[in-house]
Amino acid sequence: MISDLLHSLPQVLVDGLTLGAVYAVVAIGYTLVYGILELINFAHGEIFMSGAFIGTAVMLMFESAGWLGAMPGWLAYMLIMAAAMLVTGLMGVGIERVAYRPLRSAPKLISLISAIGVSFFLQDLVRFIAELSTGSYLISSSTLYNDNLQLRVSKLGGSLGDAFLKTNTVILIVVAVLLMVGLDLFVKRTKWGIAMRAVAQDRETAALMSINVNKVIALTFFIGSALGGATGVLFAQQYGTVDPFIGYVLGIKAFTAAVLGGIGSIRGAMFGGLFIGMVEMFASANLGVLTSGNFGGEYKDVFAFAILIVVLIFKPEGLFGKAVKEKV
Repeated sequence: MISDLLHSLPQVLVDGLTLGAVYAVVAIGYTLVYGILELINFAHGEIFMSGAFIGTAVMLMFESAGWLGAMPGWLAYMLIMAAAMLVTGLMGVGIERVAYRPLRSAPKLISLISAIGVSFFLQDLVRFIAELSTGSYLISSSTLYNDNLQLRVSKLGGSLGDAFLKTNTVILIVVAVLLMVGLDLFVKRTKWGIAMRAVAQDRETAALMSINVNKVIALTFFIGSALGGATGVLFAQQYGTVDPFIGYVLGIKAFTAAVLGGIGSIRGAMFGGLFIGMVEMFASANLGVLTSGNFGGEYKDVFAFAILIVVLIFKPEGLFGKAVKEKV
C-alpha cells in the first residue's frame, strides 16, 4: 500500500497543485467581496463559468476567422484572457449594481437569496445562449498548447513514479500564481488597495474620509470577477470542455477554501485553495487503495465538504481569519 501511494505521489502533487490554483483564485473572489460587504457572492462560481465560455467563444471566433494560426500561441492566450477578464469584470460590476447595492441595508438573508438567484439566472442564460449558438450547452474546443511534459521523478530513486503534465498545466499554475501575487501587492501597496482595506474595516468612517465607497465596492467586484473570468479561461484551456454547470460545485469548493483559510483573508484563500486541491487529488488517486476498493475516487468531493463542516464547528473564523464579535 505504501509503495502504491508513493508511486502516485508526484502525479498527485502536480494535479493537486493545478486544481488547487483554480480553487485559490476563485476563492479570492469570494473573500474580496465578503471582506468589504460581508456578503457571500454565490454567483461567483457562475462568473468563473462565464469566463470559461467567453474565452472558448473568443478562441473559436479566432479559429473560424483564421487568426488563430497566424498569431503566436502566447498572444492568442493573452487576448482570450483579456477579453474574458474585461467582460466578466463588467458583469461583476453590473451584478453588484442591480442585485446587491439596493439590498445593502436589508437583512443578510435577503442578499444571500439574491446571490443565489443571480447564480441560477447566469446558469440558464449561458445555457440558452450556448444552445442557441451551437445546438448544445456542452462546448468542446481545441486548446492552444497540447504537448505533454514528463517529470522523471523515478530517476531520483525510491518508489516514486513519474509525473506527466501539459504545457497548459504549467501556464495555469504560473498565471494563477502571478494573479494571486499581483492582487496581494495591489491590495497592500496601492492607493485603491488601501481604500479597499479601509472600506472593509469601517465603511462609514471611510466615507467620512472622502473615500468613494460605491466606487471602491464596484472596483472590488470588477477585480474579483475579472480574476474569476481569467481562471475560467485557464480551466477551459486545461480541460478542453465547458458546460453551464461547472461553476456550481467548483464554486462551493472554492467557498470552502475561503472559509478554511479565513473568509476575508486573501492569503488564507490562497492556502485554502491549494490545500483543498491537494486533498481532493490525493483522495481521487488513493481512496480505493486506502479502503481496499470499498470506495473509489468518485467520493473525493466528500473530503472538501467534510473539511468545511469541521472548520465551521471547531474554528469558524478559519486558519488565518480573526474572530470578531457580531455588531449589535
